[in-house]
Amino acid sequence: MFSTLTERTLTYAVGLILLRLLVSLAKSVRLREALFLIASYLFYLSWGPWFLAVLIFSSLVNYALGRYLRQRLTSGRLWLGIAFNLVVLSFFKYLPAAGGFFAQTPAVAWLSQIILPLGISFWSFQAISYLFDLYREEELDPTLLEFCLYMAFWPTVLSGPICRLPEMLPQFRQPVVLSWDDIGKGTQRVLTGVFMMALSQIMANGPAPGQGVDAGFERDAHLLGGADVWCLAIGYGFQLFFNFAGYSHLVIGAARIFSIHLQENFERPYLSTTPSMFWTRWHISLSFWIRDYVFFPLATLRSEIWWRNLSLVIAMFVFGLWHKGAVLYMMWGLYQGLLLVLHRQWQRLQLHGNTRLLENLYTVFSWAITFAAVTLGWILFRGESRGQAATMFRTILSPARYSQFALPLNFYRLTSFAMIGYFAVLAVAAFLDRQAKAGQSGTSRLLAVLARDRWVWTVPIVLVLSLYLLLVLRPQGPLVGPMMYRIF
Repeated sequence: MFSTLTERTLTYAVGLILLRLLVSLAKSVRLREALFLIASYLFYLSWGPWFLAVLIFSSLVNYALGRYLRQRLTSGRLWLGIAFNLVVLSFFKYLPAAGGFFAQTPAVAWLSQIILPLGISFWSFQAISYLFDLYREEELDPTLLEFCLYMAFWPTVLSGPICRLPEMLPQFRQPVVLSWDDIGKGTQRVLTGVFMMALSQIMANGPAPGQGVDAGFERDAHLLGGADVWCLAIGYGFQLFFNFAGYSHLVIGAARIFSIHLQENFERPYLSTTPSMFWTRWHISLSFWIRDYVFFPLATLRSEIWWRNLSLVIAMFVFGLWHKGAVLYMMWGLYQGLLLVLHRQWQRLQLHGNTRLLENLYTVFSWAITFAAVTLGWILFRGESRGQAATMFRTILSPARYSQFALPLNFYRLTSFAMIGYFAVLAVAAFLDRQAKAGQSGTSRLLAVLARDRWVWTVPIVLVLSLYLLLVLRPQGPLVGPMMYRIF
């Protein structure tokens, strides 16, 4: 497995360098777009020819649906396009579960053999946002080449971030440039992403067999103590963050090398002091997509507060359902929706009542409550079954269970290291940000330059740490693929 990982990593690295050279030599924007599309299709083809066929089919149909909608902007034509994308997405994403449920019925059982094309949820949502933007009379006139590139852009095609054509089209059409600053900062992001994804694998598998998150969730939930459950939930939360945010760093950095700026997908989410703030910082592209194309259209149908709150719950339910058509994911979505509603009600109490505490104490309290509430939600997101999740929640609420310990000590150390390391890195980054802004008027000029151009010295540090994790610890699993989000 490790040799396969190394070969694929080297192949992608060489391909990235070669593409950068070819793009630098391109004489026209159209040629660069063609090179990007060819590279995108070759990259996606490496994951399966059938996947590429589905992607091309969806791209061609959505382009035709967009032209059809532009001829006359009616809700019927918009819903035709939305329905097409939802049918294609549901066919690959939700019907296999139905085939497994009716395994004894030959006429239906074949559905369980359907393979989910990688990234279909992401580029289907991109297609829907394109149709919505056209309906809202955005000035969008992509050529077929540009639209196919938008759907298949190789950094984002597997696991996002979810892009929007108004942001991408001007960048596809910008003149061919060679920016060493973009290359340096992009390389830093790529290496940071690889490092974080390696950390995620270590969190999953542990420093030794049986000492990671996966082994913890495979244990009998009745044997876990209260501290065990909290440690597992926190550990999985950071495993998830290192994985998703690491992959986002990787693809944002890869695009940055080509002077294409993608939307940030994670913005220090575990510093959030409210659930609403958390969902503006975690998986930002998907959160904002749900907000703009599910919550806002629903919320504007009625003006009552109860309807706005219900729209929040429905939007987060869709959020959970998008991940997977399983009950626990739906329960997780409902849970997050209720958290957002409770936060809104608390804001109303703050507005009309005397509930404000001292500012610093209030901020710490709000952060602790938010962190705990989000962490509890990961039990639903990761739980093996409803029974396991229910048992873990009962354990947390039982004071007597906090004297019982079942997880290895190394797992507690690993989770503590991940959490403390995360906040320590954020503290250092905040310090450097202040120094970069202060410039010559603040600290010394050298410190300001080091803070502003930190990629110059962080690239070799992250490279050494990444090589250490990859070559010495050798975490199991692919580090260059869509990672955990391949199941969505």
